[in-house]
Amino acid sequence: MILTPSGFEPLFSPVAHAATRTFLFRGHELLLHEADLGLPAEAIVGGLPVDPRDMHPVGLWDGVYYRAGWLPREHEPPPPGHVFRSMRALFNRHDDAMLAIAGRAYQIVEWARTHRFCGACGRPMVLQQGERAMRCACGHTAYPRISPAMMVLVRRGDSILLARNIAAPPGRMSALAGFLEAGESVEEAIHREVREEVGLEVKELRYFASQPWSFPHSLMIAFTAEYAGGDLVLDTREIVEAAWFGPGDPLPELSPRQSISRALIDANLPRPAG
Repeated sequence: MILTPSGFEPLFSPVAHAATRTFLFRGHELLLHEADLGLPAEAIVGGLPVDPRDMHPVGLWDGVYYRAGWLPREHEPPPPGHVFRSMRALFNRHDDAMLAIAGRAYQIVEWARTHRFCGACGRPMVLQQGERAMRCACGHTAYPRISPAMMVLVRRGDSILLARNIAAPPGRMSALAGFLEAGESVEEAIHREVREEVGLEVKELRYFASQPWSFPHSLMIAFTAEYAGGDLVLDTREIVEAAWFGPGDPLPELSPRQSISRALIDANLPRPAG
């Protein structure tokens, strides 16, 4: 599961550092060295049309200063020997610590790129010193956007409920998930989403863990819950299929091991007696 590595120090102001590496994004894609999908050399970064004002500090980890910036969406092609790839391409190619820093970098860039102008009056925003915030002369302040989402694995006796969202690849199933609405607690969202998506009632909610998920700026908050009643009735606008899986049942394809969904399921797999 992707979590911030131990010893990581977030930074809000740039620093001069002998060991600097840059996450450079074009839209949702990251510029990478083609051979090993590593970050580009700083000499390559320095030759690209990046506005210095669009370069933001990420933090220090393991003796390296990480920063992040972005290229215009129309920038083509990448430098020779380099490619633009979605961060999902890094799964199983880099360790979870690097994936966590890359995810943080992307969220910072996405926030900075989409808050260059004030949402209240339209004037340019200015980066605040000493904190991760953009401020306008009118007083409006914008912090990085974080969208909380609940996730719940419903249990019924020795079985667990897995479902396939309409956006998931064929055959891949997961726990139920959904974004919170304004004024709603996580617990309220769980009851609502389970009822809406599969027609069930649940009880005995238990917190499992949380995880930042930078696609593009979610915070996943995971629970288990016990079945309390109802029959499976799917909202086919969101859920393609759902089924109970008990001890000995073959499991479908699951989410990547980097996700909290996989950790939640792995921790609650039905196990044969004995």
